This record gives sequence, C-alpha cells and structure tokens, in this order.
Amino acid sequence: MKTEIVPASEIKRALEILQSGGLVAFPTDTVYGVGTLAFDNAAIESIYSAKDRPIEKAIPILIGDIVDLDKVAIDIPNMARIFASRFWPGPLTCIVPKKQTLPLAVSATSTVAVRIPDHPNARDLLIAAGPMAVTSANISGQPSPTTAQEVFNQLSGRIPLILDGGTTPGGVPSTLVDCTGNEPVILREGPISLDDLLAVL
Repeated sequence: MKTEIVPASEIKRALEILQSGGLVAFPTDTVYGVGTLAFDNAAIESIYSAKDRPIEKAIPILIGDIVDLDKVAIDIPNMARIFASRFWPGPLTCIVPKKQTLPLAVSATSTVAVRIPDHPNARDLLIAAGPMAVTSANISGQPSPTTAQEVFNQLSGRIPLILDGGTTPGGVPSTLVDCTGNEPVILREGPISLDDLLAVL
C-alpha cells in the first residue's frame, strides 16, 4: 500500500478513503491520530492490524460536535453532559454507556470513550465524516507522533493517507474519566484534574 501525505485541507480526499473502509491519519490537539468511520467494523479492525495493537484495547470515538454524542452513546449521564459542555472541545475523554449499534471492534464492553478534540483540522474532518474511531497514529508501544512525517515513518505502507496539519501540541494525552457511576473516576491522569471536574459539578 502506498501512503500519501497531503495538506490537512484535503477533506474530500480523506472522506473518499473513509467511505471506502480505509484509514486516515490526522492531527489532533494532543498527537496525530489514525482512524476510520465509527460504525465500520471491518475498517476498525484494520486499525488494530495497522498499529499491531492488542485486540482487547478499546478504541475511543472522536466527534466534531456535541450533538454527535447521542449517535454513539445512550442514557448519557448528566455528569458527562456537564463535563462536555464545560471542557469540550479539549483534552477530556468521557466514558459513557455505549450505543448498541457501535461495532464490537470499538469496545467489547457496554461503555465507550468519547471526546471532541480542540484542533481545527480534526474538527473539520469529524464534522464532515461524522463520529470516528481514533487512536494514536503509531505502532503500539512506539512514541506517539506529533508530525505527519513521524506518522509516515511508523505507518508508511500500512495506511493510505496522512493529513498534514503541521506539528501538534503533543505532550500529555487527554484526561480519561469514567462518568458511569455516581462520582467521576479518573482512569488516566491528564491536563484536566479531578478538582477541575468536581468544581463544575
């Protein structure tokens, strides 16, 4: 497979690949991600093979607009809606009850992790494509890439397209918070602290 790097503005080209079951890498507010349409089970399975990713690790969903939350989640806890309205777009990933129409390849459990990235290129793609299953654009266990060239160095020949949006802010992954209980539970520390979350509840 030939891997192309094109400007991040080439959304139409990305959509053609996504709609034919392909993978696209693109910049987010943390690192470069690689993803596909959230309801395409076979395409999501190909993310695992492209990354050599363990199959038991669930893949988060990125959305471009808060209205898309209802497309991937059900019985959304009020806590999650409060966090979303305060911290999205941004580095907060909320675990919420999963809509049953989401493929098993996204998550074999009853929950799904969702966020809106704070990056214009990512938002443009997600608004055009709809919800996407996205994880970092690296070989599992290798450093997460912050440039299109770093994605190419790891995933060349494994994915068809990389959208080049320059260097991402990189650094810290998003805070991962479980919103399915009575209290928020942080599963991965990130830029947003438990105190920040409790302050808005």
